[in-house]
Amino acid sequence: MQAWSSRPMPSLPQPSAIPPLQAIDTATQQLVPLGPDTGTARMYVCGITPYDATHIGHANTYIAFDLLHRVWHDRGLEVNYVQNVTDIDDPLLERAADNGIDWAELAEQETQLFREDMAALNVLPPQHYVGAVESMPLIVDLIDQLRRRQAVYPVDDSEFEDLYFAQASDSEFGSLAHLSEDEAIAIFAERGGDPDRLGKKAPLDCLVWRHARAGEPRWESMLGAGRPGWHIECTAIALDRLGAGFDVQAGGSDLIFPHHEMCAAQGRVATDQPFAKAYVHSGMVGLNGEKMSKSKGNLVFVSALRASGVDPMAIRLALLAHHYREDWDWTDEMLGSAQLRLNRWREAVRLDAGLNADEVLVQVRAALANDLDAPTALAAVDAWAGASVAIDSDDVEGPALVARACEALLGVTL
Repeated sequence: MQAWSSRPMPSLPQPSAIPPLQAIDTATQQLVPLGPDTGTARMYVCGITPYDATHIGHANTYIAFDLLHRVWHDRGLEVNYVQNVTDIDDPLLERAADNGIDWAELAEQETQLFREDMAALNVLPPQHYVGAVESMPLIVDLIDQLRRRQAVYPVDDSEFEDLYFAQASDSEFGSLAHLSEDEAIAIFAERGGDPDRLGKKAPLDCLVWRHARAGEPRWESMLGAGRPGWHIECTAIALDRLGAGFDVQAGGSDLIFPHHEMCAAQGRVATDQPFAKAYVHSGMVGLNGEKMSKSKGNLVFVSALRASGVDPMAIRLALLAHHYREDWDWTDEMLGSAQLRLNRWREAVRLDAGLNADEVLVQVRAALANDLDAPTALAAVDAWAGASVAIDSDDVEGPALVARACEALLGVTL
């Protein structure tokens, strides 16, 4: 599957020393280093289920981890970044049936719109953009491997024999989300799980292979005709493209449980190694005091904002104004403020003036090294832009350097 194109990152002068890059690891709630000092950094960010357009909540997550992608590149690292597309799943089938459209056609339409939105927002593409459908052999092989390790078992309700992952096979299950069993069961039920299904060994065991039902797409395999569950898809793709113990598993905080907990457990059981070194999660974006979600129908779509004439860089700045781990509410006023900020920055870089541009670069790098603190980075550019507009100077190199820094590190094109 093809990703999208993006502008190349401008090169920046390299300092003699850069602060260590750290972020909060969800599992430990501690600041931990992200990525190696040299070589290749490896990251997996969970992608979309393409049954609707890209909303601001999606954009918030992908822009957050685009910062990490950019910081790694700025440090001279190669980046192996993998993102999946869940192009077969119940929500996609249900929406396709409601709309009277073939599920594969709907998936391709919405995936293409997502590509266009990401390109407009100047999000660097992943090195591997991988669909579940194209990954069926990987998924089947991993399920079979887990089955041979007695971590997968059948649940037969006399009509269908589905396969489930046994959470008890992983002694570290629960070490990411740190939920009580009652809390975990409640969230599992809310987010696509089936804790009450008869025949399961434990309520939190998750589906890995769904036996073919009439009228549903199916794939023939050694497991029988059927299709995969959600969590096993990401586990298989990540292990294939990144290997065990990759640097960062990332996504929205609503994926911590069950999705990332299940992926981590399956990966550990399959490889006898940690699945990822760190788990980093972005906050949720709400609207009018409620979480923004497709089920609630309270979505602000990136494509609709673009179609109305909003500058994508203003959208990006509106999102960067919030720390990536923060939960917050989207408002039209925030977008207006972001457009004013963008105008100020662009005015400043067009002037033959600039104060302490080298220091701005130092401050932006330091802010992003400290748990991807974008608001502090924006404040550094704000201070420079305000001074540049107010004071005439012969420093014609300053504006160019700040513009390159904004593009390279913040993804904001001036």
